[in-house]
Amino acid sequence: MIRCIAIDDEPLALQQIVAYIGKVPFLELAAQCQSALEAREFLEHDTVDAIFCDINMPDLNGMDFIKSLVVPPLVVFTTAYSEYAVEGFRVNAVDYLLKPFGLQDFQRAANRLKERLESNAPAVSVSANGGSVVGGFAADTNDDTIFLKTEYRIVKVSISDIRYVEAMSEYLKVWLSSEPKPIITLLSMKKMEERLPDTFMRIHRSYIINLTKIQEVNKNRVIMDADTYLPIGDLYKETFQKYLDTKFLGK
Repeated sequence: MIRCIAIDDEPLALQQIVAYIGKVPFLELAAQCQSALEAREFLEHDTVDAIFCDINMPDLNGMDFIKSLVVPPLVVFTTAYSEYAVEGFRVNAVDYLLKPFGLQDFQRAANRLKERLESNAPAVSVSANGGSVVGGFAADTNDDTIFLKTEYRIVKVSISDIRYVEAMSEYLKVWLSSEPKPIITLLSMKKMEERLPDTFMRIHRSYIINLTKIQEVNKNRVIMDADTYLPIGDLYKETFQKYLDTKFLGK
């Protein structure tokens, strides 16, 4: 099932989207909201796979709402104004429904959502029953596996695949060897540091690295690859140097 929310400030339009969702077997309505602010409040304590979102709304329009999400769910925009189509696709919208639209148009958009989710299969989505989610991640019975919670899914990750973790305000970017883009999760560095094994080390207040992924150490920087140079913070230099001493061969 694809969990989704419907957002529209017009009650009749919202009622129509809700009715159409009920007619698509693989869609599950998680919430219906009459404003983007209401939807944002819902997403603070729940997750969805997709959003059907009107653009022209008071206080916060749908386009700005989607742009404000750190990791937005898949989105289908609904609006009476065709000039928003190009901007909608710039934010990677799955589809764009021009009002008034019928069930056939809605079904087409729903099918595209399904196809997009299935094409992202390598980032495996699981239900929260797959583990006990604590502060943004869950432990699996496999010691090499954790589940990271994003805004709209829970992703299974092999710990050995993690290259490094980067702090970003109250969020973390988890950079993997197997993916070009990081997984962004609401979690503290302290919690992540406590969960990771001793093959990981914090080298800066903003970075935890996988020691097995280091390519080079150059002065006060750790080089993970040709494009990634991470600083070594003053508070962490001594501990990191002790690790290097245990691995160093030579005079």
